[in-house]
Amino acid sequence: MTWSDEMNAQNLTSSPAGWHCGSTGGGAPQWTLEPDPSGRPVLKQSGRAPFPWCVKPETQIADGFVEVRFKPLAGKADQAGGVVWRWQDGDNYYVARANALENNVSLYYTTGGRRTTIQYVDAPVATNTWHLLRAEFKGTHIKVFLDGKRYIEADDGHIAAAGKVGVWTKADSVTVFDAFQSGAAKSTP
Repeated sequence: MTWSDEMNAQNLTSSPAGWHCGSTGGGAPQWTLEPDPSGRPVLKQSGRAPFPWCVKPETQIADGFVEVRFKPLAGKADQAGGVVWRWQDGDNYYVARANALENNVSLYYTTGGRRTTIQYVDAPVATNTWHLLRAEFKGTHIKVFLDGKRYIEADDGHIAAAGKVGVWTKADSVTVFDAFQSGAAKSTP
């Protein structure tokens, strides 16, 4: 999905209609719809919070995928963009993220508001460049891709229930998002 329809229908200073935005750990996240220099509408997070997120409340996916194009623009502590899935609430979900300051891709689970690393690997993540981040998940098996290359493949069973999907950043990251997609895995007979 792109945010074109939402931008045409609402104020550019608000978060997209049909999404629920907040942060794990407090702070002041600021999610806004803005035009990209290319003219495309994008979702921008420019506030400061430990772990800002924005999810689609009507989704419930246990097994499937989530992906988004993101561009890290600025941040002194972090320049991260991520996706969340099996999101139960602001304190319980999975997140895959890429960080331009650290040049890595990471996979975490968050339970009780506490983020725990499952795996991270070095990967080139340039600032002011569009990247495609994708997570695929089925049962306990998780794969994380950046720009079409698989960087992480792991198993984890901390959050098994179906949940919402969305996007995520960290700390003072100023990040824009576009072309968000998600879907449930097809059942096999």
